[in-house]
Amino acid sequence: MRSLLKFFALMLFAIPAWAAGLAALSSSEATGGLKEALTQGAAQAVAALGRQDGFLANPKVRIPLPEGLAQAEPLLRMSGRGKDLDELVTAMNRAAEAAVPEARTLLVDAVKAMSVDDAKRILSGGDDSATQYFRSKTESRLTQLFLPVVKKNTDKLALSGLYNQFAGQGASLGLVKAEDAKVEGYVTRKALDGLFLMIAEEEREIRRDPVSAAGSLAKKVFGSLGR
Repeated sequence: MRSLLKFFALMLFAIPAWAAGLAALSSSEATGGLKEALTQGAAQAVAALGRQDGFLANPKVRIPLPEGLAQAEPLLRMSGRGKDLDELVTAMNRAAEAAVPEARTLLVDAVKAMSVDDAKRILSGGDDSATQYFRSKTESRLTQLFLPVVKKNTDKLALSGLYNQFAGQGASLGLVKAEDAKVEGYVTRKALDGLFLMIAEEEREIRRDPVSAAGSLAKKVFGSLGR
């Protein structure tokens, strides 16, 4: 089966080598088919992560202790803070799971705003070009949306305050990344990394098997091939 990339590239760049049914399709239909596929892929990524254990039980995206705490983990466990560490890891992942559904609307809006030129760049780019498009269009706004949701969840634990205190000092000395100086910033960054990782996986699946992954318009386009 031809990949989504090759098929829509042929359509958008007007290199018709197919039968009359295929030639009759417009570039807007081809772009619409791509939009359907990407909308479904983004929605599936959000659904997979934005539920209980979406992060915590998925080793690909599970958020670990921040580096500063991870280095001190043996000492903290020896001093009886192991339960606090475990609670922090759970809280961080729960915070990410609570924040991710906020992404759905922005991702869908990014697809709706996609132009034919955007589609051409996606189709002529690498295997994660659609994911990079999503990231460029939504990351800044998603950070703003995620932060308050994450902070509400992580503020419940005393160890979050302890981390912020030491990480803040470490950041001022250049020992901790500035974006990780507060636990909510760290979790937000990792949540976004996890989201875009899962979107990239959905994109690869769409490219591998576009007919089963895409919506009705994409099926119509592929149907014109007589397959």
